[in-house]
Amino acid sequence: MRRTYRRPGSGFSGRNRRIVIGAVAAVVVGGGLAVGTGLSSASTFCDGLDEQIRATQQFMADQRANPNAQTEAVLANRQAVLDLINVQKAQGGCDGAVAAPPEAPPEASPEDSPEAEPPAAEPPAESPAEPPAESPAAEAPAEEADDADDAAGDVVCAGSTVTLSGEAGAPAASSGTFPIGTRLKVTNLDNAKSITVTVATTSGSCVLLNNAAFEEVREPGKFLIRRAVIERVG
Repeated sequence: MRRTYRRPGSGFSGRNRRIVIGAVAAVVVGGGLAVGTGLSSASTFCDGLDEQIRATQQFMADQRANPNAQTEAVLANRQAVLDLINVQKAQGGCDGAVAAPPEAPPEASPEDSPEAEPPAAEPPAESPAEPPAESPAAEAPAEEADDADDAAGDVVCAGSTVTLSGEAGAPAASSGTFPIGTRLKVTNLDNAKSITVTVATTSGSCVLLNNAAFEEVREPGKFLIRRAVIERVG
């Protein structure tokens, strides 16, 4: 009779060994997928915040190079926004600081140039003898004014991405292109959501949405709208 001997100290057969090795491989692969997915989401979050920091820093550099009566207040507001974004980066585990842009030299005024010539005097404009009569259709009915937010406006800043300014409060926007009080409609083409907001503060971008406005149109977990349509509606 043929006898089968098992090696002393061996707790697994060949079949059991293959099952254990396969289970370990599955755990390693699953862990790698989970880590890869988490890193991709974190990268999108950090990239959106870094882009906002760069735009804000550039806007502040331009303000310092060409100061005006509101420069101090504007710089203080933008610095507070930068501080808040840096807190969000720290909480999200983002590494690395965004380098500030080089300071641009101030623009030379015409008086500083030795070859500058004084502008020629323009002749006074002739006033019409009688003011033109106002058309009865000049004033829109109240019903049409109420629908202004839903109406299509002029598409502006084509190709611009949209992110958040970090400012709290009711839905609003900031812009370095349009004056305060301008009404802008922002549409996220990735989810077809849109919002109409009023420009309340200045920034270095075409349009930045504050936290409340951005929450209305963003995709979950994303802090940057790459495919956006920006329309001026008022």
